[in-house]
Amino acid sequence: MPEQKPPTGAPAAPEVTAAEIARLAGVGRAAVSNWRRRHADFPRPVGGTETSPSFALAQVTDWLRAQGKLAEVPLRERVWQYVTAHPGGSVAALVKAGSALLLVRDRPMEWLEASAVSDERMATLLAPALDRVLALRFGPAHPLGSTAPLSPGAVPFLRAAAELAAELGTRGAFEFLLGRHLEANPRQYTLTPDGLATLMAALAAPPSGASTGPAGPAPFTVLDPACGTGTLLRSVPGATTRYAQDSSPELASLAALRLALQSDAPVRAAAADSLRADAFARPAAEPVDAVLCHPPFNERNWGHEELAYDPRWEYGLPARAESELAWVQHALAHLREGGTAVLLMPPAAAARRSGRRIRADLLRRGALRAVVALPAGAAPPYGIPLHLWVLRRPAPQTAPPPGLLLVDTAALGEGPGQGPGRAGWAAVHGAVEEAWTAYDRRGPAPEVPDVPGVRRVVPVVDLLDDDVDLTPARHLPPPAAGGGLAELTAVRDRLDSTLNRAARLTPAAPPAQPAASPDLPAAGPPARLPLTTVGELARAGALLLHTGTGSGAGPAPVLTESDVSAGTGPSGTLAAAPEPPLLTAPGDVVVPLTGGAGVARVVDAATAGAALGRGLQLLRPDPAALDPWFLAGFLRATANNRRASSHASTTSRLDVRRLELPRLPRTEQEVYGARFRALAEFEDALRLAARLGEQLVQGLYDGLSDGTVRPE
Repeated sequence: MPEQKPPTGAPAAPEVTAAEIARLAGVGRAAVSNWRRRHADFPRPVGGTETSPSFALAQVTDWLRAQGKLAEVPLRERVWQYVTAHPGGSVAALVKAGSALLLVRDRPMEWLEASAVSDERMATLLAPALDRVLALRFGPAHPLGSTAPLSPGAVPFLRAAAELAAELGTRGAFEFLLGRHLEANPRQYTLTPDGLATLMAALAAPPSGASTGPAGPAPFTVLDPACGTGTLLRSVPGATTRYAQDSSPELASLAALRLALQSDAPVRAAAADSLRADAFARPAAEPVDAVLCHPPFNERNWGHEELAYDPRWEYGLPARAESELAWVQHALAHLREGGTAVLLMPPAAAARRSGRRIRADLLRRGALRAVVALPAGAAPPYGIPLHLWVLRRPAPQTAPPPGLLLVDTAALGEGPGQGPGRAGWAAVHGAVEEAWTAYDRRGPAPEVPDVPGVRRVVPVVDLLDDDVDLTPARHLPPPAAGGGLAELTAVRDRLDSTLNRAARLTPAAPPAQPAASPDLPAAGPPARLPLTTVGELARAGALLLHTGTGSGAGPAPVLTESDVSAGTGPSGTLAAAPEPPLLTAPGDVVVPLTGGAGVARVVDAATAGAALGRGLQLLRPDPAALDPWFLAGFLRATANNRRASSHASTTSRLDVRRLELPRLPRTEQEVYGARFRALAEFEDALRLAARLGEQLVQGLYDGLSDGTVRPE
């Protein structure tokens, strides 16, 4: 019998993957695989692939409910399944949902009137209502286009989206759906992290007090010519008009809806290549007060030949390999006199010889004001320490600044995780904003004291050599060796104390086995203890299992895989999501799921209260049944990890439920637990000694090299 296809325009029957079934039931993915093996009546796959099958949502929910594993499908999951099942794809569904949410937000009575009728009648009423609200917020020429007639089958999705808005708010509902879409398609988008977007917005903001006047707040307009999902524009507080353009119609539409749902400020969005088809070109469009941009890097096909005589190249025609300098001049061309542009740039743009003439002209005319080197991991591509360029459109008869502000924050953001952690990023943000404020907002010739290794205002004449290399590290005074002689002495004292502590904590050697004697029988192997698995303990209620996501709402730091492996405090930041994050508590045991390292960490008071990051499994033992140190110690056994790991081509993945530990009374567990805890303390002391030793050695190398330490 041929497959039945839904009518054109009607949503297909929603399907779910094994991971989504696990989320519905509140269990790990391994539990879903177990159900498929053990229960013959578990729904059969209806799509996907052999290694990643998908299942009909209705069949799955019926089975879960019959098994007592699901009372009702959460509203958020129902709405998300509508998104994934949309015949036009997830982005088309998000645009439909966002348009409906905008109608709910801006014209609630019109939504209530349209939703009070049957689905057939509502489908007829909604299309013109959506067109009216979109034209009102975005103007007649917007990237969302005219709303096509809706089929009655699509109406339940929009009703569910509005119901979700009653729970989360219109903005929260759209952010949830957009976040799930970005999480499900991580390789399709280059995202600007929220922390970096906030810093860029702070650098572009008007000086304190300049935004108000006798008539009230002054207008503040901002443009992002490569807007993506709108993260940069969303980070600008108080903007009176936001202009967004992106070459992708999908991203331009999502950004427009995201911004319109955030505030009442007008949004003007366009879907076209900003360099080839500038939608906000002057003089047709007014200049803006600020430009924020995270442009595409290393593009050779940016229009070098066809745009050779474009008036935007006021500082010189960029070379074919200098697409970033084209974006810099595009941003300057849209600014009012005195307006500020902040662009995220690859470090090569500050040093490539092909761009030296444009860099020199930007310096001579006072357009380029600051270059900031960020720590590696601040934004994708994460392995490169990117730069921020801060520019100002020169005003006539205004003297150029006396020098270029150079800031290097690489040392401030160092941490064990991927990129700067929460504490490291706060230091980066604070140092950059403080330096920019001192440089830019304290008169025409500000005195900005040098901070060795961090910041310096370099006279323009000193930079105009053959290379015009603006890499901050090349021009900053070196930091004092290891923080100075006093700091080196303090490190030496700490190292001495830590080595003494490690010596005291060194475990005693196990007692030697007595030599075999002809009069005594040979000692046999030790008696094998009865074993159980983590999965069996979870089913018995002796412990709870949770998988980390690294997302949620709130200020909690994130405990990452690197933090667990290195024995350091939480260093990650939460990815925005409406659900509250899972927080660690004292006595929890945290295990990384990949890498096969055999690591298990007991959460202490210093680590408690952190959100659980991706790639981590949390085991929360019942204190009456399990000693946490006993549990963590046996989970670290090498043979145990080998038995419970599955191996792919490049890595191994741990199935925590298969890990084994002995069945012992609580009192005997405590004996093992005390010994395991002592081993952990010894390991921590060795790890700290290694870090202090590296710091001392490098400080002495630096001190001997720069003369602050004498060789005597």
